[in-house]
Amino acid sequence: MPPNPGSDLALYVHWPYCARICPYCDFNVVRDRGRAEEQAALVAAILADMEAHAALTGLRRLASIFFGGGTPSLMAPEAVAAVIDRARTLFPPRGDIEITLEANPTDAEAARFAVLAGAGINRLSMGVQALDDAALAFLGRNHSADEARRAVAVAARAFPRLSIDLIYARPGQTVAGWTAELTEALDMGFEHVSPYQLTIEPTTAFGRAVARGAWTPPDEDLSAALYETTQAVLEAAGFDAYEVSNHGRGEAARSAHNLHVWRGGDYLGLGPGAHGRLTLDGARTATVAHRGIGAYVAGVAAGTPWSERETQSARDAAEEKVLLGLRTVEGAALADLATLGRTVESEPLAGLIADGFLVAEAGRVRATAAGRPVLDGVLKALLV
Repeated sequence: MPPNPGSDLALYVHWPYCARICPYCDFNVVRDRGRAEEQAALVAAILADMEAHAALTGLRRLASIFFGGGTPSLMAPEAVAAVIDRARTLFPPRGDIEITLEANPTDAEAARFAVLAGAGINRLSMGVQALDDAALAFLGRNHSADEARRAVAVAARAFPRLSIDLIYARPGQTVAGWTAELTEALDMGFEHVSPYQLTIEPTTAFGRAVARGAWTPPDEDLSAALYETTQAVLEAAGFDAYEVSNHGRGEAARSAHNLHVWRGGDYLGLGPGAHGRLTLDGARTATVAHRGIGAYVAGVAAGTPWSERETQSARDAAEEKVLLGLRTVEGAALADLATLGRTVESEPLAGLIADGFLVAEAGRVRATAAGRPVLDGVLKALLV
């Protein structure tokens, strides 16, 4: 049985600026054009938004902080420190907590790693994406493979915990090439690896390129072989696949922040377009902040930081917990499935168990090794 996140509150801070917009990215990001006044106003709004939310939630304990984006390693270190300090004041942690920041491995950003560690960051998630220059150029990254290797060495001296993001199933990629690339990444000493299969979103530059026939993603067979290779290489190196796209070298290496969210814990989303899940007046509430930077700053000033705020029904909340839980090795609670009218004695859950895609034990249902590669289809069948 996984730990109960209880009333602890995780904090997600969205920093939307990027030095370059990657062609595969569909996140809420903007080009960083050095607008110092705008960025200072955004930091002030994030702090004010946090204050206002503290008044809504009442006294809560801080579970974790995650700076995402965008590229939060472009954020001024003093701004990072200010957010951390204010969070600790408003939501006193029970002890040492995980504070993660996403970073790109450029020389310029690596030069700030020590200062960011001094500001309170103790876990760095590095968006390396590839260790091949041709692949990096294709992915629109603004760093070379050698630059990434140098940045990793700097990060290892500054932070006690390191995670790497990698993208596979790229056009022209082979199983042998991916095996070598993944092995090199492991040799760098990361305790956590997040390998993501390249997903083509229609609204991105890649989506438009594929639609007009400029290039073609790998076929299903090669994609499946690359997935299986990922699992085999990481398992042999001692990494547990504790979530579909997240592998840790032992339980201590797992992302505490992500686990809190996947277990259905409350989290406060700050910054443009940030999502949150909060228990307000006894009800699970889904929030989405205004996406535009100016709209978010103005919304915070007016006391309306959200573009959406919706009280979830018991069914909606249970469905979300099932969707997130089945992505992890902990699985989803049978109680949440019962809220959706799903039991192990009836279809479709009974059939998915009989077919070997899911297993029920100790009050939970989890995906099997056969079910995880086709989890989207399993979820569709289960929740239709």
